[in-house]
Amino acid sequence: MEKLHYQPPSAPLTILHADADLLVVDKPSGLLSVPGKAAEHADCLETRMRNIYPDTLLVHRLDMDTSGVMVFARNKSAQRHLGLQFEKRQMQKTYHAIVAGIVRDDTGLVDLPLIVDWPNRPLQKVDLETGKPAQTEWRVRSRSHNSTYVELYPKTGRSHQLRVHMLAIGHPILGDRFYGDSDVISRMDRLALHASMLRLRHPTGGAWCEFIAKSPF
Repeated sequence: MEKLHYQPPSAPLTILHADADLLVVDKPSGLLSVPGKAAEHADCLETRMRNIYPDTLLVHRLDMDTSGVMVFARNKSAQRHLGLQFEKRQMQKTYHAIVAGIVRDDTGLVDLPLIVDWPNRPLQKVDLETGKPAQTEWRVRSRSHNSTYVELYPKTGRSHQLRVHMLAIGHPILGDRFYGDSDVISRMDRLALHASMLRLRHPTGGAWCEFIAKSPF
């Protein structure tokens, strides 16, 4: 796997929602969610959000190459409330992706346990014996001559889950420099994975809120 130079996008952030408890942003592809260990990896979404809203608190992460809806808290109470929703899998998430090949069925479920591939970290792999449970529902939106546009509904939140699950059923996500071969990588100038919708209960009052970031592909 080639180690790429970190060149985060410089365009202004798209803030989808802001109130006393929540901040919701459309994270661009190529930007880290949180700072990396190396000094050159200090620029990230969390830092940029704190430059705008100093009270920004982390709740969850998206892979650097993934774009889309990401939520932050603005106080400790909201951070705990949102964190529990993720932990208890109460949040509803929808992703859009373009995968290699023609997916024949219209819907399906990938139920394959995942574990870190230690010699090749941060990669993950399917391990039927010691992996942690991971489930992804999927639905086809459209098909072209050599790719398929799908909606993905993760039921768990394992690292790289959607990328590994799509690879496991023979349809890696286009542009995936971690799990794709040279053809898969060359067919898209970014990872074709976007967090398009996040539905959660507001920390104050508990009303359901739905946030949408339009797919860039």
